[in-house]
Amino acid sequence: MNIQFDKTSNVSAELTVSFEKADYQERVDKALKDYRKKAAMPGFRPGQVPMSLLKKRFGSEITAEEVQKLLSEKLYGYLRENKVNMLGEPLASEKQQAVDFEAEQLDFIFDIALAPEFDAKLTAKDKIPYYTIEITDGMIDQQVKAYTQRGGNYQQVETWQTGDMTKGHIAELDEDGNIKEGGIVKEDAVMLPEYFKNEDQKKKFEGVGVNTVITFNPSEAYEGSTAEVSSLLGITKEEAENVKANFSYQINEITRYTPAEVNQELFDRVFGEGSVKSEEEFRGRIKEQMQQQFAGDAQYRFLFDVRQYLEKRIGDLEWPDELLKRVMRANNPDKDEKFVEDNYAGSIKELEWHLIKEQLADQTGIKVEQADVLETAKEQTRAQFAQYGMGNIPEEVIERYANEQMQKREQLDNFVARTVEHKLGVTLKDVVKLQEKTISFEDFQKLFENK
Repeated sequence: MNIQFDKTSNVSAELTVSFEKADYQERVDKALKDYRKKAAMPGFRPGQVPMSLLKKRFGSEITAEEVQKLLSEKLYGYLRENKVNMLGEPLASEKQQAVDFEAEQLDFIFDIALAPEFDAKLTAKDKIPYYTIEITDGMIDQQVKAYTQRGGNYQQVETWQTGDMTKGHIAELDEDGNIKEGGIVKEDAVMLPEYFKNEDQKKKFEGVGVNTVITFNPSEAYEGSTAEVSSLLGITKEEAENVKANFSYQINEITRYTPAEVNQELFDRVFGEGSVKSEEEFRGRIKEQMQQQFAGDAQYRFLFDVRQYLEKRIGDLEWPDELLKRVMRANNPDKDEKFVEDNYAGSIKELEWHLIKEQLADQTGIKVEQADVLETAKEQTRAQFAQYGMGNIPEEVIERYANEQMQKREQLDNFVARTVEHKLGVTLKDVVKLQEKTISFEDFQKLFENK
């Protein structure tokens, strides 16, 4: 057996694996003997088929199978032992000719895409910004309001005010203000007058009560929006285009959404029974929540800045473009050439970042264990529940849901990548020189406007 590795450029190579019969014949003979033990052919008892007949019928097929196994072992063994920094998988060379498994020598030629060489190591000489987001009383007020809105309920009231929903009987009027014969009528028509676009039409609802009949013009109320008018009246958009008349509206119900009060019931719902016992403690816990959230945001931004800093320092890299495009085509057989051209540049940027992270992980010695990935999945699960004001979910529920998500390959890959980045962010803060800055939440968001 012979393996020859020839660099064809700084970022590509040709690897040839050559076998002589002696390299694989013993494996083939053993495979034939094993097959003979279970082979069944007409006229012969199991295990008694003549070897010459087996070789004639199945020799080429078994030889090809054993050679492929040996090729895989030797090919990947060589790449591992020689630490070839390969991108993707070896590609069968366009020079490769059909293999005759009866020949004295078998040659397999592969094209290898090589990673570009660069140095992404960081030291205390490297300066990276690190932001601390300031939490104001106003931000805490907004979160308290969000919790009260989520915990509120609907109540029937007697008099309308801004934000209330009405339900009633609506009927088209003629030019004299009487109910039009054969006109448009709808029972239980629901409206939110607050969303009228015309202020004069909206004012007609101010202070009105249940059982009141008012006259208004739907077309004017929604400033000619056929979608809104058709939805209100239960007609088609085409029909709504011709609706210009006034309508009577008898209000039968007025419903108001009342936010929850800031009291013990709300504290228990958000943080668990008895966990918080005063509004001061409630606001304090909210601040802690926001600090944890913003710490994660700051960590994300820090690694984002690390990436930008290193990409700028490294500069433009040489890539084996044609080989990588072949890999992309092979991985996306259902896509056309336009897909490759449109997505290639973006995939290269992500590949570069992946290689940078590999170097940084090697430099810092970070390892990712199963428990780390599970914790990442649990953190995401907690965040998802928190979005709906559910902050006191039992730990066993969180863990069960996280484990379910980890069964999905794409989700698992995402959790692993996030875990690596989280560990890198934590570790690199002790490697580089931090340029620490306190910043408002609004200004922090602006940092991402020109990503």
